[in-house]
Amino acid sequence: MTSTTKFLPKDHELMEQKGISLETVEKQLNYFKKGFEYANIIRPATLGDGVIKLTNEEINVFVDKYEESIKGQTLLKFVPASGAATRMFKALLEFKNDLEAKDTFAEPDLEKSKGMVADFFNNIIHFPLYTEIYSEVAQKLGNLDVLVANKEYKKILEATFSSDRLHLANRPKGLIGFHKYNGEVRTPVQEHMIEGVHYAKDDKGIVNLHFTVSPEHYKQFVELTNVYKEVYSKRYDSTFEISFSTQKSSTDTIAATGDNEPFRKEEDGELLFRPGGHGALLENLNDIDADIIFIKNIDNVTTDRLKEDTYRYKKALASILVETQSKIFSFLRRHESGERSEEFTSEVIEFCMKRLGWSLGEELSGLNTEEIEKYFFEKLNRPIRVCGMVKNEGEPGGGPFWLKDGNHRSLQIVESAQINFSNPVRREIANASTHFNPVDLVCGVKDFRGDKFDLLQFRNENAGFITHKSRDGQEIQAIELPGLWNGSMAYWTTLFVEVPVSTFTPVKTVNDLLRPEHR
Repeated sequence: MTSTTKFLPKDHELMEQKGISLETVEKQLNYFKKGFEYANIIRPATLGDGVIKLTNEEINVFVDKYEESIKGQTLLKFVPASGAATRMFKALLEFKNDLEAKDTFAEPDLEKSKGMVADFFNNIIHFPLYTEIYSEVAQKLGNLDVLVANKEYKKILEATFSSDRLHLANRPKGLIGFHKYNGEVRTPVQEHMIEGVHYAKDDKGIVNLHFTVSPEHYKQFVELTNVYKEVYSKRYDSTFEISFSTQKSSTDTIAATGDNEPFRKEEDGELLFRPGGHGALLENLNDIDADIIFIKNIDNVTTDRLKEDTYRYKKALASILVETQSKIFSFLRRHESGERSEEFTSEVIEFCMKRLGWSLGEELSGLNTEEIEKYFFEKLNRPIRVCGMVKNEGEPGGGPFWLKDGNHRSLQIVESAQINFSNPVRREIANASTHFNPVDLVCGVKDFRGDKFDLLQFRNENAGFITHKSRDGQEIQAIELPGLWNGSMAYWTTLFVEVPVSTFTPVKTVNDLLRPEHR
């Protein structure tokens, strides 16, 4: 289907400048008109039915295998770290704006702030940010503790968030002080570096990390990591190789009006393109050359005293990946060498059903031997991922499900926005989900010949979704590309393994830093 929209010469120039084709723009405009397909979830993945539960003995075995598993392999830790920490300070910023709209304020204003602002000021001394805020306030306003006691909240917030002061909300979350150790304040970037030493260090002692960052924050990330590469190299007897990339402008998506027409900026009449969400980072991941890639979000870090579970389970997931991948590679090599027999086919079917959880009756029905062999070669010759899943404790976000695509059933991570909650059957399936996706992935992105897969060939382009935003008071529609760990990995070989909730310690608001796992 082709869009009937007429584009101006300057529109074509902008698309060329961003590296976006007219065909892509027309396809996106058609999505606004017809919508995206909802995920065809048929049941949640649960323990024994798509989610693997390891015993302590099995975990120990896989952890013991880890060093042997990674021998000769290149490892890399991939951390999406783009964007400012605005949402982290949302309640404080709203309170600041409310105060600025008044000449004075009384104590009840603090009590009306749903507790979050009150909790922040009542516990300000416990935040790792305290020293930094204290220093900034002291330069112009005096003692921070005195200001808090006198309820001078407006002055404190201005010092913390004004663009000519600390401007904390504009700082990337990865560079915010999260934890404090005997006076040393650590950012998430530093915590990820230290984590990398314990499960992403290869047999040559090299720790490879890759952060995706915003262009405006690139220099800050480089400066911080350059300092701590030297510090941590000595402390942990490791060599750090740290690289960065930014989201490509070619992955931006066009914005539309409520009438599904291209949205044009009021100031210059240009088309508006917006970042396409974390699914855009598939391009960045596709540029990585490594055998095993660990993926974990920037804000999911904990303190040293609680990291042991993370280390153990990351090693176990990596060992499971290598073991599964080795078996698949063996099958593919045997097939390529010309091996054909009923015994061989039966061996492959048994592996796919027992290890990968596939239900193959409907998919293989009516296929002859040659077609069955072709089916398995095509389905197994794909990128592979082992995904940690925590028990669902009410956190918003995606989870593991069984999906049906034609005759094929597969394990997928599905986000809430992909589920049609107006359909009572789909809503019941979604509500029956037992596990949550903490973004804890170990990925194998090379084939059995050692060549890199083109990851763009294994995404489901129809797994995106439409969001509603506002710009300068006008409502707009925006497209989120298929998410990095859901639609962008739709056609990967997938295993889900239950991991303890102690490995999932995200920081969504600044007050999350008051939780025990961050102190």
